[in-house]
Amino acid sequence: MCNLYQSTPKDDLVDWFKVTPPAKPYAATIAPLKDGPYIKAGGVVEVGQWGMIPGSSKSRTPTTRDGRRLSTNNARRETVATAWTFSRAWKNGQRCLIPAWSYDEPYWGTGKNIWWRFWRADGAPWALAGLWSEWTDPDTGEVVPNYTLLTQNCDGHPLLSLMHKPDGAVPPDKRAVVPIEASDWNRWLHGTAADAETLIQVPPAERFRHGAADPTKQVALPGLA
Repeated sequence: MCNLYQSTPKDDLVDWFKVTPPAKPYAATIAPLKDGPYIKAGGVVEVGQWGMIPGSSKSRTPTTRDGRRLSTNNARRETVATAWTFSRAWKNGQRCLIPAWSYDEPYWGTGKNIWWRFWRADGAPWALAGLWSEWTDPDTGEVVPNYTLLTQNCDGHPLLSLMHKPDGAVPPDKRAVVPIEASDWNRWLHGTAADAETLIQVPPAERFRHGAADPTKQVALPGLA
């Protein structure tokens, strides 16, 4: 899963994605429940909350109908079509691209967490696959845009499978975000659900430039040059 990423500033958003910049501000680093930009069909840029809010939620912090807290900043690709939190957005084709200069994952190979950062090797920003929705505040009537990032299994990947804390009690299920290549942006945003499914793939290791988010904590990853 992904719980932290570095968004693209407005000028970069315009240059790389050829869109009109959003009027609403957003931070450079995006964490769950913070506002970030995402691109919808038609090239519309929205700024909304990272963490999809179910329609029945009592607050903009995602909750179940009985008020229990939910984590909805990531949606598993294996269950996105059936999970009650995400299936409506998936069925309605509410797919989006989430621009990110880089994203962070926890590396536990030394026995403690080192945040590891992933950029594109070609210097372009990532366009990460997501879903968007809108939630109406029952008290104020405010419409709150919101979104989630898709994740996929990356067991066996030479780089991404090194991330996250191992859990010997359960079978491996390492997760990674879903980058969409520029040539496929239109298909992801405007194609059918079947089209979108074909684009959910783990990128080859050579597509990444990576290193410790804090350079003072740089370590060598096992099995990598």
